[in-house]
Amino acid sequence: MKFILTFALVLFFFYAGNAQTKIDDDISPALVNAKKGIYWALSNIPGKKIKIENDLIANDKLYSSVKLQKEVGGVKIESTGFSESISVTITVYRSYDNLKKDGYIKKIEEPEIE
Repeated sequence: MKFILTFALVLFFFYAGNAQTKIDDDISPALVNAKKGIYWALSNIPGKKIKIENDLIANDKLYSSVKLQKEVGGVKIESTGFSESISVTITVYRSYDNLKKDGYIKKIEEPEIE
């Protein structure tokens, strides 16, 4: 009886470990596409506009949907990456000081938010 219980537990943990690896492998391309959206937004911070939205499409496939919004003290970027039926959303907040330090912007312009 102990042998059967031990064998069943070993099989359970083996299959549970494989299922997690499969999920990680499925999520990974969507996460990469969401990161591409973040990098695109950081490279395309508008000068006067407060908000931009863009879809990154190649070969008739939607890879990422990006929203950038200027706020007091910095920007908020939300990027959703897609891969088949999986989507992953990343939200990043960056201050104007850090954006300037990292070379994404040249001067700090505080937007007039109503």
